[in-house]
Amino acid sequence: MEAVISIKNLDHYFGKGQLRKQVLFDINLEINAGEIIIMTGPSGSGKTTLLTLVGGLRSAQSGSLRILGQELCGASPAKLAQARRSHGYIFQAHNLHASLTALQNVRMGLELHRGISVKEMTSRSTEILELVGLSDHINYYPDDLSGGQKQRVAIARALVSHPKIVLADEPTAALDSKSGRDVVNLMQKLAKEQHCTILLVTHDNRILDIADRIVYMEDGKLGNAAPKNLAKPH
Repeated sequence: MEAVISIKNLDHYFGKGQLRKQVLFDINLEINAGEIIIMTGPSGSGKTTLLTLVGGLRSAQSGSLRILGQELCGASPAKLAQARRSHGYIFQAHNLHASLTALQNVRMGLELHRGISVKEMTSRSTEILELVGLSDHINYYPDDLSGGQKQRVAIARALVSHPKIVLADEPTAALDSKSGRDVVNLMQKLAKEQHCTILLVTHDNRILDIADRIVYMEDGKLGNAAPKNLAKPH
């Protein structure tokens, strides 16, 4: 069975001409369906760059990057846009629209998908907000929610379309330890139920134990994957 995410000999550069700088070096990584992979390492090591390439937010330049069987290295903007429909995104800054309610923010996660009626969008959005413990807050605006509640809305928005891949960039960085733990436990539970694959970038050693594998990046190079029992939080 082909890996959900298959990266081989991937290099990446920023800038052009004399300003051209290599930021990723010979990345090789295979991730299977249903796995939770945590990527950790120092700031500026290339973790977010790799996440954006996997997510189709920019085009890979050199090597091979196959996502759900589709080669994205050198892909056109249209092909990248198509690939993004299979993904859910959760970022440190939850990126909620302040003028929309929690329900409306989550419903946006379905509006790119054709063939779903407004009634079904609303029903599915309400259901997943109930699953993340916000049934009493579906009509609240982001300014009236706590940091943990906003991140739960962001998780609901990412998962409402039942994506095959969820990409998370520092999802607990702005949260206290309890809210952060609640958020990752929720991601783990919903992902396992939906059998989706998670690639999560973090500096938060408190959440490493949810991973099936941990990979370490430094200076644009990926270290060996580690089983989670080798990197328990202190």
